[in-house]
This record gives sequence, C-alpha cells and structure tokens, in this order.
Amino acid sequence: MKRALWLIIAAVTAAALFYVSRFWYLRLWPRDGLFGVDALRPQGGLLGQWLRGTDLAPFELLIWAVGAFLILTGLQKLYDLLYRPPE
Repeated sequence: MKRALWLIIAAVTAAALFYVSRFWYLRLWPRDGLFGVDALRPQGGLLGQWLRGTDLAPFELLIWAVGAFLILTGLQKLYDLLYRPPE
C-alpha cells in the first residue's frame, strides 16, 4: 500500500513538472484555465511565462532541469526519512 501511494505521488509530481515545462502539449481543459484559474492555462509552459521578460528567460530549460532534479531529490530524501528499512 505504501509503495502504491509513493508511486502515485511520484506520478503526480512528474505530471506537474511536465506541465510546468515547455514540453506539455495536451489540452485537457478549456482556455479559461483549470478550475477557472487563469494562471493554469491548458497549454502549459508556465516556467517560460514566468521568466518572460527577465534576464533568466534564455536559461528556462536549465532552470527547469535543475528544479526538477531538486524536487525529485527532495521526494527521495523524504521517502528515505519516512520509510527507512529496519537495520
């Protein structure tokens, strides 16, 4: 049961990271945003939108990769902390 829960958490996290990236191509909800929130556009690419007009815009992919690595590493550390195997 714990394994299934953590697999679901990992899948939701991966979907969220994919949505924030420029690689999201699915249009699963209407143009007015998910649950009516304008910031959650159906075409994704939120990081590019957030960085548009700043000096960091050319580094969008690098920022996304480092952020994804840090988030997934944090989830792994949390898993290890909560479910450390008995010694």
